[in-house]
Amino acid sequence: MTAPPSPTQAHAALARRSLDTPIGPLHLVASGTGLRAVLWPGEDGARVRRALAATTDSVACDAERAAEAHLDRAAEAHLERAAEAHLDRAVAQLAEYFAGARRVFTVALDPVGTPFQRRAWHVLRAIPYAATISYREQAAALGDPGKARAVGAANARNPLSIVVPCHRVVASSGALTGFAGGLATKRWLLAHETSVLAAG
Repeated sequence: MTAPPSPTQAHAALARRSLDTPIGPLHLVASGTGLRAVLWPGEDGARVRRALAATTDSVACDAERAAEAHLDRAAEAHLERAAEAHLDRAVAQLAEYFAGARRVFTVALDPVGTPFQRRAWHVLRAIPYAATISYREQAAALGDPGKARAVGAANARNPLSIVVPCHRVVASSGALTGFAGGLATKRWLLAHETSVLAAG
């Protein structure tokens, strides 16, 4: 029986897939650990380039690079199957979301970001379906309401669009503000969730 891959090996292979949706084709990327990115239609990946790298570290040590270069085929195959399985689940769950049949995502995630970004994204996952919070409220959940601008910047780098719902964060006035997928997409997603919730 093949031993499970080490954390370093788990990032060696990325699988990709596209999904047609009512807001256009989304591009999904997964590692052997979980879903790594959901990219907006036409997005080139520059916004979340760290998530699209083969490893989570910008500079891996020589020993890690050597280990990755010499993964045996069985371990590589294990990672490829795991990444494809994560994509299968992500595609199914996103399709259910757009059909109004899913409100919470349970696919395994593999977000790549700074410690602060990851904390900010963790707060996003706690926002209830169809609800919104302000950037200030998100910053307050991190312990400092004064960091609203910093959480806005972290949200802009969120690689897991929709699944980690940065579209549910609005200005303190309630106005929709900057969004990587475009304000029309943000408005559509919020209206979709409100409609599904109202329908029961």
